[in-house]
Amino acid sequence: MTVTTEAKQELDIVEIKKLLPHRYPFLLVDRVTRVEPGHSADGYKNLTANEQFFEGHFPFKPIMPGVLMIEALAQLACVALLTKEEYKGKLGVFTGIEGVKFRQMVVPGDRLDMSVELVKMKGPLGKMKGTAKVGDKVACEGEFSFAMIEPENK
Repeated sequence: MTVTTEAKQELDIVEIKKLLPHRYPFLLVDRVTRVEPGHSADGYKNLTANEQFFEGHFPFKPIMPGVLMIEALAQLACVALLTKEEYKGKLGVFTGIEGVKFRQMVVPGDRLDMSVELVKMKGPLGKMKGTAKVGDKVACEGEFSFAMIEPENK
């Protein structure tokens, strides 16, 4: 499957790596199950006991750090934008985080299902809202602002 501006039903990890510069241990999207280029996306992260962050957060009761849930949502948002032709080759960086709520712990064995939707976009600046769930329970939700920039080294 080649990433184009057309809506795709699914992007695998190889296609995600073509869009995002992140690599292990900071690539936090395993699969994109739906993308509407430039607007929204759904995807997930499978969490195993082998995740590096579980070793230190917390060894006696491992939970996924909330900031990594937000990062996973932001990466999914970048996939939604980077599948649109005008943003191809850009880099999405945080400029703000608002109204974030952490509602449920995420532990080894969980699948973090994520959904993001564009709130507004003006030039290279935008805002997305996102929700991450485990099953039918919301783990975290919030809005984040970002800038789409040119990477220094292409």
